[in-house]
Amino acid sequence: MKQFAAASVFLMILIVMLSGCGKEKYAAVPINEATDKCAICNMQVKDDAFATQLTTKEGKNYKFDDLGCMNEWVGKYGIDTVGAEFVRDYNTKEWINYDKATYVYDASFKTPMAYGIYSFKDKSTAQTFIDEQKKGKLMSAADLKNHTWERAKGAMDMGDMHSHDSSAPSESGSDMKTDHSGKH
Repeated sequence: MKQFAAASVFLMILIVMLSGCGKEKYAAVPINEATDKCAICNMQVKDDAFATQLTTKEGKNYKFDDLGCMNEWVGKYGIDTVGAEFVRDYNTKEWINYDKATYVYDASFKTPMAYGIYSFKDKSTAQTFIDEQKKGKLMSAADLKNHTWERAKGAMDMGDMHSHDSSAPSESGSDMKTDHSGKH
């Protein structure tokens, strides 16, 4: 009986240990304004509410200055390579899993690359923001799959720390509309 009990305990410990294996755990990493550049537009990534990031299944981290740039990256490289995506709460800058966040879109909202989407930790906070601003469309991550991802001319928020790079997209308006719907 003692051998059976000992074997049972050993088996339970082994099951618990093995249940953690094979499950990748991803976490957002801090923004370093001195060195972090957007993986799409090559602009500085500010440590602000618009910063987003993703980690591939291989563990490589990519940072973006705007949610629209992260969407463009996924459109280029595919969602199958992504282990986790993170956005920040507009009010607190807390990192949130992309799929769990709630989004508010309005073409007049200023964002670094003029996609006009703000992210919030929950639906009630997002709705309060819409009510206060008297504008905005409430969206989920699933809703963003069908979003047109248009960049609003004149709605870029360059801030003090953003600087253009020769490889950054033009602000001329000639290529301001991009459609990467269905990528997430």
